[in-house]
Amino acid sequence: MEIDPQEIVESTKPEESNRKSHWLNPAVAITVALLATFMGICKVKDDNIVQAMQQAQADKLDHWQFYQARNIREEVAKSTLTQLKLQRLMAAPKLDAEFALQIANYEAVVKDQQQKKAELKIQAEKDQSTYDALNFRDDQFDLSDASIAIAISLLAVASLTQLPWLYLLALLPSGFGVLMGLSGLIGWGVHPDALIKLLS
Repeated sequence: MEIDPQEIVESTKPEESNRKSHWLNPAVAITVALLATFMGICKVKDDNIVQAMQQAQADKLDHWQFYQARNIREEVAKSTLTQLKLQRLMAAPKLDAEFALQIANYEAVVKDQQQKKAELKIQAEKDQSTYDALNFRDDQFDLSDASIAIAISLLAVASLTQLPWLYLLALLPSGFGVLMGLSGLIGWGVHPDALIKLLS
């Protein structure tokens, strides 16, 4: 049996290339598992934030609607008050006490509606502030999801092509995604406004 040196060289080439990147597939698998777990945790928190945003939005709308209702009541009371004052001028002196009582009642109604209207305005503005703060964190989770999805795609291609540099490249969006996810979970102020405006 004759040994062909060319066959020996060709048969050792794949083994050598496998030895060089034997770490790549396990590294990709571990990285994808960690990123997917982190993404799942962020998703739970983000869903809760979205629910809180919906509640804040509903509360804001309710408070503004009540504000408008109070405004209408105030205008009706003011109109009635004006009519009473004009009618008092032309009424008989014996009805003056009755007009004075009614005018005092409607003045109290106007004052009460103004006070309640001011309280509702404060509540509606507070609801808007709550919504904005929650939206800030929701943006962080959105960027985290997008970055980690890009990273997982790059990791899949790195595993298929066995290109270690592609694995290292995938670590960039991975790191950014983890940073944004942690910012949303912990409440850090990291918020790339320009990027968010571009994507929104």
